[in-house]
Amino acid sequence: MRLRFVLSETAKGMYRNLAMTVSVILVAFVSLLFVGASSLLQSQISTMKGDWYDKVEVSVYMCPKSSASSNCANGEATAAQISEVENLITSGAPSGYVKSYQMETKAQAYQNFMKAYAKSAVGRNATEDMMPVSFRIKLKDAENYKLVAEQFEGHSGVERVVDQRSTLEPLFLVMNRASWITGGLATIMAVAAVLLISTTIRLSAMSRSRQTGIMRLVGASNLFIQLPFILEGVIAALTGAILAVATLWLGVRYVVEGWLASSISFTSAFISTRDVLLLSPWLILAAVALAAVSSALSLSKYTRI
Repeated sequence: MRLRFVLSETAKGMYRNLAMTVSVILVAFVSLLFVGASSLLQSQISTMKGDWYDKVEVSVYMCPKSSASSNCANGEATAAQISEVENLITSGAPSGYVKSYQMETKAQAYQNFMKAYAKSAVGRNATEDMMPVSFRIKLKDAENYKLVAEQFEGHSGVERVVDQRSTLEPLFLVMNRASWITGGLATIMAVAAVLLISTTIRLSAMSRSRQTGIMRLVGASNLFIQLPFILEGVIAALTGAILAVATLWLGVRYVVEGWLASSISFTSAFISTRDVLLLSPWLILAAVALAAVSSALSLSKYTRI
């Protein structure tokens, strides 16, 4: 009987304040959508970092016959200089960081160059003798790429050192900033949701002050009086959370797994709907806790015995 009464009062309160209830649902939906998007973006960054950094190589290019580099003033790298660099990779200071390496000869470099530029003017004028000998070094831990690169920069016979990670850092920086902006917007929207829930519940309590006064006179407890109002906020926030989870799931399913995964061929490191399902309980729990606490605090003045 008591449960039926509480649920009945909750439904009546939500119906009487329908506009405010819809506002709470929308604000909770948008704020939790931003929170979820920020969290998923961070997961995407971590996934891509883990996949791409495993493939990062440090490329050491030896001096070719003609080079404008000041380190190649003495001309093409000699066999002794090439051997010295290889020994540095296998048994020198950087060897502890090296997982594997591959030496690319002039002939191999020419073949790879022609595959990409055979039909261009540059390709038609290129010769095998113009190609540099190079070493492609795969690291045990991509975080050590600077330590390894520094060992070869300025080394005798080395024209330049290229680390692929330096090309990825700007991309991850942009993605991290986007995640911070999303997180900031989520915080603002969460504050707005708390204020709106508090206001809605106060208006509901004020509009039913006569009824709650009668309940106090007949000895109803604080919890019994406040429960319908708290449930109003919780149900509205919970509805917003479910809508946010559904939107995130659809976004990942059709945009990330569907469109991006099929459109981008150079990586398969994408988040999945499983990440959304793992995140969803936390979003729902946050919505319920936020609504319950803000509702309870806002009711203390209007419904206490």
